[in-house]
Amino acid sequence: MLACYTDRLSLRPGETFALHISVEHGPCRLEVARVGIERDVVLTMEDVVAGNHPVPPHADRDGCGWPVALEVTAGDDWRTGYYDILLTDASGQETHHFVCIRPAAGTTGSKAVLVLATNTYHSYNWWGGANAYSNVTGLMTGKVPFDEAMDQAIGVLSTQRPFTQMIIAAPEDAPRLINMRKREFKEKPWAANPEWMRKHHISPYDGSAGFLNKWEHAFAAWTESEGYMFDYVTDYDLDTDPDLLSAYTSAFFVGHSEYWSGNERAQVERFVDNGGFAAILSGNTCFWKVRWENDGKTYVCHKWKGFTSEDVGPEKATHLWSHRAFNAPEAELTGLSFNFGGYHRLGMCVSRGSSGFTIYNDKHWALEGTDLFYGDQLGADVPLIGYESDGCLFEFGDDGLPKALTVGGVPANLEIIGIAPVTLGEDPESGYAPMIPPEKLDVIADAIYGDSSPAMQKRLLRGHAMLASFQRGKGEVFNTGTTEWAHGLAAKDPFIETITRNVMERFGVTKSKYVTSSVVG
Repeated sequence: MLACYTDRLSLRPGETFALHISVEHGPCRLEVARVGIERDVVLTMEDVVAGNHPVPPHADRDGCGWPVALEVTAGDDWRTGYYDILLTDASGQETHHFVCIRPAAGTTGSKAVLVLATNTYHSYNWWGGANAYSNVTGLMTGKVPFDEAMDQAIGVLSTQRPFTQMIIAAPEDAPRLINMRKREFKEKPWAANPEWMRKHHISPYDGSAGFLNKWEHAFAAWTESEGYMFDYVTDYDLDTDPDLLSAYTSAFFVGHSEYWSGNERAQVERFVDNGGFAAILSGNTCFWKVRWENDGKTYVCHKWKGFTSEDVGPEKATHLWSHRAFNAPEAELTGLSFNFGGYHRLGMCVSRGSSGFTIYNDKHWALEGTDLFYGDQLGADVPLIGYESDGCLFEFGDDGLPKALTVGGVPANLEIIGIAPVTLGEDPESGYAPMIPPEKLDVIADAIYGDSSPAMQKRLLRGHAMLASFQRGKGEVFNTGTTEWAHGLAAKDPFIETITRNVMERFGVTKSKYVTSSVVG
């Protein structure tokens, strides 16, 4: 076995992180590289010696407890970004980890900050056996039935363990989660690329989090090719540094930013209310409330089991942000919610959908220069809609344009630009075996409406993805409502690129001196 983890995921130039390594065939070669449009190697070390350590019971919950094999000090010239840590043992086996390098203390390199969705990385990480979703090892080996595996999800997760490699180091040929084509006449449903998943022994959770060759990486590559300049931080940084955003004009959430702590959300709200801009170029944002303990070594995320797995009040409890006990539905900040959205082009979830937004408000500032008009499709060729999408309830006004309904925290001044149908689950009456683990529609219905009846649950299956924006306080929020926006940038879709440039300009993103015409890989 070759595996490693760090004592921290975020640091500044000149600071040190500890690397914990277990290797059977040592010694190792270490390579640290900043990853954006290029892979920029900043450090190599040969003959790194480490012991061969056992995986303790409950490593997923309690951590590994391996000794420090090496301490690495970030160079003063390491510019802010995502840094891949690559270890190669004497047999040629490789393993990856990462750190985020923040700007040097007391400085910022940009007016904009990219917040890496590291809480989501932790929620999906199943190294050691289980994650916040299920007993993944039991599920993958077939030793534990599906329902039992789901019930064996853990709500307390250690950060002191490696990451599952397909999460943290997906290869360049990893397929997207979305089905790239529509389902044919009476064709059985499928999910993503089953052949590739079987070949690489992929769990249902490996594609939903991580940086390399996923959403944040695609965004970083595009922004750097365009010359835009971003500082990088993690979710945990927003939790522990309450004034972090005060130095910036705009904050961008591009990865699958599904899990937010109370401190993180409170800071983003203050930031926007005081005049900041929040750009959410993703979907399923701020859906689950989580918390941190033990100086960042313990991550608590009970999901559906919140309020039953531990005896704590609403301030500390973890569950849906839309749970009535919190009185703080995420749409108050994001404008949209996964509760009113769902899946598209996945299994039987809108399996023949266009995968593009139908444009309604073609006069919105975000569409300036796009050559998009009422009724046009945005992103259908990418495809843009799917994996997961956020939306809201709406009705059509006398002017023929959709108007947001103020249900579930959705603001009255939300401006809807485009719409696409999505669903929170597969129709049980379709006649096809389900492909997507079902959401707990009874819990969602009760949280939003106080009504968990079958009729209300069925209503929740009919949702819509939204492209939208709204003013909050002195600031503004722009939300693409789909996880796949970055893939539109990677595909060089001119409509999506133009909209993104409009957001960059309006939200004060500056140009960088680090410009290259290279391509990822």
